[in-house]
Amino acid sequence: MIIATAGHVDHGKTALLQALTGVDADRLPEEKRRGMTIDLGYAYWPQPDGRVLGFIDVPGHEKFLANMLAGIGGIHHALLVVACDDGVMPQTREHLQLLSLAGQPPLSVALTKADRADQARIAEVQQQVAQLTQQLGWLAVPQFVTSSHTQQGIDALRQHLSTLAEPVFDDRYRFRLAIDRAFTLKGTGLVVTGTALSGEVNVGDTLWLSSLNLPLRVRALHAQNQSVTRAQAGERIALNIVGDVEKAQIARGDWLLAQQPPPGSTRLTVALRLLQPLKNTSQPIHLHHAASHVTGRVTLLADDIAEVVLNEPLWLAENDRLIIRDSNAQQTLGGARVVLLNSKKRGKRQADYLAWLQQLAATEDDGTSLRAHLAYQPTESAELGWARQLTAPALNALIAKIAPVQLGNALMSAEQAAAWQQTLLASLAHFHQQHPEVPGIGHDRLRRVALPHQPAEWVLALIDQLLTQGDLQQRQGWLHLPDFEPRFNPQEATLWQQVGPLFSDQPLWVRDIALTLQHDEQAIRSLLLTAARLGHITAIVRDRYYRSDQIQIFADLIRQRATQGGSTSAADFRNQLGTGRKVAVQILEFFDRSGFTRRRGNDHLLRDARLFPASSA
Repeated sequence: MIIATAGHVDHGKTALLQALTGVDADRLPEEKRRGMTIDLGYAYWPQPDGRVLGFIDVPGHEKFLANMLAGIGGIHHALLVVACDDGVMPQTREHLQLLSLAGQPPLSVALTKADRADQARIAEVQQQVAQLTQQLGWLAVPQFVTSSHTQQGIDALRQHLSTLAEPVFDDRYRFRLAIDRAFTLKGTGLVVTGTALSGEVNVGDTLWLSSLNLPLRVRALHAQNQSVTRAQAGERIALNIVGDVEKAQIARGDWLLAQQPPPGSTRLTVALRLLQPLKNTSQPIHLHHAASHVTGRVTLLADDIAEVVLNEPLWLAENDRLIIRDSNAQQTLGGARVVLLNSKKRGKRQADYLAWLQQLAATEDDGTSLRAHLAYQPTESAELGWARQLTAPALNALIAKIAPVQLGNALMSAEQAAAWQQTLLASLAHFHQQHPEVPGIGHDRLRRVALPHQPAEWVLALIDQLLTQGDLQQRQGWLHLPDFEPRFNPQEATLWQQVGPLFSDQPLWVRDIALTLQHDEQAIRSLLLTAARLGHITAIVRDRYYRSDQIQIFADLIRQRATQGGSTSAADFRNQLGTGRKVAVQILEFFDRSGFTRRRGNDHLLRDARLFPASSA
């Protein structure tokens, strides 16, 4: 359990914590000299049952609001402190607003300095506080009238705090700790402290430092000011870390993460909760996230959706809470919740994209969010796991529950997979109509014809599924529809007995065959198209055919050159075949059209080895 104070400067937050716990949370010499909290302070209160309550004492002065915001990320309870003599003051209101924007944790109120006010004034302040907390969304908040000087009400407040419900640990999420301090101890080494937002950590674990992308080993742990071998979300943690890093390289706002992070986010989409209207154009802002404080710009996309472009990266997760302040860091504009870690640069105002963002903004649930993601576009499972900070077992369980189509490491909704597969089948049917002389199409060419702008590995995986399902078939590497299975009719079979023997190791033209047999040219053309579909011959250009076993020999030659790290040119191929240059060019261009090779200058490189399977196979 972590409890953060809140309230106006000089309302007695630090003194109250000392009365409750016996710990003076002001640790800096300047704080002692000025009698005012400047940076975050910490106090711990052991309980008889072995639990330890941790307190974060935040500064109340408006000049140190950034430090206050660094202290309220990941807390479970807030203790608002209001002096009875002053009553509600500017930072009372501002701190409460910030707590509301940061996730509205449960709240208790301590009215301090009761020895400086009469009963009428105390009752007046109680009424002020009740009205303020109700206005900001806390419907029923317990209040305790106290005095750190006389100890009035301290025992009652202690009793209340000691009985607060412990947060339930959720083991579905990875360990994330927002660093707020780094220091070295003689005989111990480098120590970092912070609040764990999720997950658990054990002595001996390897964690990743976000800013340097470095692995660090956990040599020792303290949680809630006690030496432990395991710590978890909901605790203040100190980690003695070992690795190739020095204290000067670690700053407040860095993260320790359970898994190696991708590059931090610099362009994200958020759901807004505004206190003041934003401009319609890009607006400079200060942004606070956990212990981080960066600058950037915010652009309104829709009523409650905005894009934030950061001047330096943040390591975020979906659903993380942000505080947005104006360009002078003087006024709080509102709060935000992360709905998309990496928003697109173009087309972000398109109606379908905005509708999708509204879907994401409407839920915090992992399953509902995943369904919304997949309804719009396929998603890499690793990308999803990072965005939601799910552990591997939790991610696998979520995927099993939703049962999307799996394409290697990518996930796709069943509806979108079916739509893409229909596009593939329709494109292949059209290809058959346009190129009846070709026995089929290569995997990669079908992808480029049907879904040219989609990732190749996803489309090829869908083609493999269609083959498994029997919706596609392949012959000698050529993809074709199941009903694309022509046969010689009786007349064609008789005619083929005359035409077939004419083919040797050289290509033949339709016209030459017709002249040789003194037969109708159109009938010969129709016969050869059918023979090509049956795989007996292959057209290298329109009306010019080779025996298919010859084409297989040519493909083996190209494959052999590729395995030796080489490519094939028309000159090389002509020399290998002992034929004319024109024929060599036609053969190579045929392989380019089929997708077996691709041309680069004068060279032809192997593209899709699944076509024309090696004759030795």
